[in-house]
Amino acid sequence: MSSATLALLAATVTMAARRRHLDATRLDERRLELQALAVRRKGYAHQQRMHWELLSRAIDDPTLFAVIDTYDKSIPAAKRRQFLYANAWYAYLFHLFRAEVLDQEELYIAMRELLQNPLFREYWDASKAQRANLKQSSDEARVGRMIDGLVRDLDEADTDEWWVVGNPPSE
Repeated sequence: MSSATLALLAATVTMAARRRHLDATRLDERRLELQALAVRRKGYAHQQRMHWELLSRAIDDPTLFAVIDTYDKSIPAAKRRQFLYANAWYAYLFHLFRAEVLDQEELYIAMRELLQNPLFREYWDASKAQRANLKQSSDEARVGRMIDGLVRDLDEADTDEWWVVGNPPSE
């Protein structure tokens, strides 16, 4: 075998080894990304359970409700407690979105339906000040702006067929 052939063979073996190493590295990176996603989803699920537990206690016990009640005091206490329940539904859907169980279009469609309920609509309006305090680049602020736009679309719609109002965003 000539030295040129040996050099070419050695280069081919080296390139193949580098390629295998690169493929193994990419697989390791992907595995780590998936593990991080699983940890994030588990954290979101835990956060949702804790949120529901805390809201449930406040809904059931007016003395605990007083601790987190930031709504306008001119709104009757019973309605403010209903707002907590509406918040629990919103948080449930938001967490499903954040955990990637719902995509943005599915969240939009679910919210369009919830906004047909006058109590939920009142809650959404009453919680405007709380949403204004969110970091504007956060997922929750972005979703809040999407829902605010949906509310405007529903208010301005010239149809009773609410299920066709607005343009669900696509990912």
